Amino acid sequence: MSLATAARFARRELRGGVHGFRIFIACLALGVAAIAGVGSVRTAIEAGLSDQGAVLLGGDAQAEFTYRFASDEERAWLEGISTDISVVTDFRSMATVTRDGETERGLTQVKSVDGAYPLLGEMELDPPMPLTQALEGGDLPGAVMAPVLADRLGLTPGDSFKLGTQAFTLSAVILREPDDAGGGFGLGPRTLVRTEDLGNSGLLAPGSLYESEYRLLLPPGSDLDALKDEAAERYREGGIRWRDSRNGAPGVARFVERLGRFLVLVGLSGLAVGGIGVSAAVRAYLARKTSVIATLRTLGASRNTIFLTYFLQIGALSLVGIALGLILGAGVPLLFAPIISSALPVPVAFTLYPAPLAEAALYGVLTALLFTLWPLARTEEVRAATLFRDALDSARGLPATRYVVATLALLLLLVGAATLFAGDRKITLWTAAGLIAALAVLALAATGIRWLAHRAAPLSRGRPALRWALSAIGGPRETAASVVLSLGLGLTVLAAIGQIDGNLRAAISRDLPEVAPSYFFVDIQPNQIDGFRTRLAEDPAVSRVDSAPMLRGVVTQINGRDAREVAGGHWVVRGDRGITYAAQPDERTTITAGEWWPEDYAGPPQVSFAAEEAEEIGLELGDEITLNILGRDITATITSFREVDFSTAGIGFVMSLNPAALAGAPHTWISTVYAEPQAEAAILRDLANAYPNITAIRVRDAIDRVSELLEGVAGAIRWGAAATLLTGFLVLIGAASAGEAARSYEAAVLKTLGASRARILQSFALRSALLGAAAGGVALVAGILGGWAVSHFLMETEFSVMWGSALGIILGGALATLLAGLAFAWRPLSTRPARVLRARE
Repeated sequence: MSLATAARFARRELRGGVHGFRIFIACLALGVAAIAGVGSVRTAIEAGLSDQGAVLLGGDAQAEFTYRFASDEERAWLEGISTDISVVTDFRSMATVTRDGETERGLTQVKSVDGAYPLLGEMELDPPMPLTQALEGGDLPGAVMAPVLADRLGLTPGDSFKLGTQAFTLSAVILREPDDAGGGFGLGPRTLVRTEDLGNSGLLAPGSLYESEYRLLLPPGSDLDALKDEAAERYREGGIRWRDSRNGAPGVARFVERLGRFLVLVGLSGLAVGGIGVSAAVRAYLARKTSVIATLRTLGASRNTIFLTYFLQIGALSLVGIALGLILGAGVPLLFAPIISSALPVPVAFTLYPAPLAEAALYGVLTALLFTLWPLARTEEVRAATLFRDALDSARGLPATRYVVATLALLLLLVGAATLFAGDRKITLWTAAGLIAALAVLALAATGIRWLAHRAAPLSRGRPALRWALSAIGGPRETAASVVLSLGLGLTVLAAIGQIDGNLRAAISRDLPEVAPSYFFVDIQPNQIDGFRTRLAEDPAVSRVDSAPMLRGVVTQINGRDAREVAGGHWVVRGDRGITYAAQPDERTTITAGEWWPEDYAGPPQVSFAAEEAEEIGLELGDEITLNILGRDITATITSFREVDFSTAGIGFVMSLNPAALAGAPHTWISTVYAEPQAEAAILRDLANAYPNITAIRVRDAIDRVSELLEGVAGAIRWGAAATLLTGFLVLIGAASAGEAARSYEAAVLKTLGASRARILQSFALRSALLGAAAGGVALVAGILGGWAVSHFLMETEFSVMWGSALGIILGGALATLLAGLAFAWRPLSTRPARVLRARE
């Protein structure tokens, strides 16, 4: 009976429209829309990657080898399980163009292919032509190239250039490469040639840094899991790496998944900011309904009936806000699908996806319950005897115990849902802990601000506007708490995002050492290293040259167990790693534990491991590491740990073996050259002319390439912050609107006592400015601490305060508060005192 009566009361209340609830609905809608939109775009990308996985990979499956091609036995097995096969090599080199005695060079990621490429998809070229025709060329072998590299080198179709010692004719530029997204990160634009045309280039010599990829078309109904297991079992010692179309672009998939999860958490932060506005709107609405509640109590309505009346009413309005958010979150990505698809380098399948919408709806429902239950619970405290009084403002601080327990349960449920959907418990719990801590700090700050204002009010004698402002802030009403919580949490989130954004974009440039190498030179053949060093030793502009032999290998086992199981997915055991050898450590090497082998040591293989990475994996002296190098397993004992500083941008190897362990293995050398900027061009020219097969990587160019990727991440974060900013602005408007009635009464009393409109307006402005500054100051500290925690513990980067971002956000928030307060001050100032005071009798 109570529920039916409450439903009838709620339906009658809703007939009055949504006056006072527009901000409530907008806050919920915006927060839900942000989460639904991010989830929909992420799901669309994941669906596109899944649908086009074979095209992105270049086949149904791929077997990859490092530094070598497949042996005859391996090739025979691959041909036996497939219906068609294409062999691709991938490596870095220098494209060179000579004009009028001047040579221009550009770093390029070379892909060499056979006649079967591409097995799936089509190359789009300009001018349009089949890839086979483009690679035939004429007098010289043909090649196609990314437009950015062709523009950089001033090449047009028909011009010639060199890779190593082999000349090519540029036939066309690449408009679309079907398997480009499956190749991962590259430092240079693409150049595509035939593998057979590289025979005289010197670029695929033994030990050179290249990967061979065997793309396979499999018979219909092939068991991908069984083939993967068979490849691992059959060639466990061969260093084969197997991928299939279920994960055609793993790097892109991981990036999209992680960025999407992070942006959903940013959206949750914005929803929490909106939750403060929701709570304030409900509190203000119920304050206006005090007389109605008291009348219902007088007529015999039970506490439960009254609670259900407003619970159903607020619940219905919450569902409206959530529904609007879902419509926006699903519709906006569909509306902008052509723009988003053209901006992304991967296929995107836009449609309506129920899963992200359901996730967003769940967050919206839990947030609405969490932030409305507490103010709704206080309706039970209104008694019939308090008719026409501000019962809600004078109620006790905490509601009944059952509501406190229910609130805590909802909080745990919300955090649990976020953890489940985000998939990263660490980031989710840190985000939740940060928001809860920020709310706690802001609540304490609001109490402190009220206490300070109450204490300071008597000290402002002779300055009535300031005294009125301080008295209002320190008074019994909850204006200070509402503004500090709503404004403060919004600014805290924005300040934290600003700090994370700034530190993310500055990470590479800030962490770059003061003295970084000018160039990385790779693919130096053993018979070239002496001449290479001689050229640099004779140059007074060169301050330092570091060189080391280099191979690449895969850590397959640790103490006889699978390395991935032992290391838990540590980056050292993911993919192949650079390996070197040395008879003795150089003067800059610091041994932290153990001992280096004797200079003439020729016993069983020994390895020196990077100390920090060893600690992260859990390695100890005496442990055994099995490395697969060029298809051969080498098991070495860890005899020492050493410091390796990868932040210097110089040469750094996780593993260094004794020379005898790698005797006879084909390899090349790498070198870092530290030189004065004005000498860099001459060094590159001389070395490239003498050794065309050598690849030079300019450190600054590599850093700029990485910075471009980070800028894209930072841009996505800024878009997430924009939704939080808009939500925070709506909360400010809601807080200012909710206090309009109280300011009208205050202005009426002050006018009756002889105060001028200008003096009252000055008081309102001071109140808004003081509250905004106080909330901004607390948010500044909380936001910096939050940004530091994320940078230090999650991103593991150095942190420095981005003062421009921090102060800009705080000042902007305080100004917005002042403007919102003044915007809702004109009506109270223009209202006649008599009408206001009669209404309060």
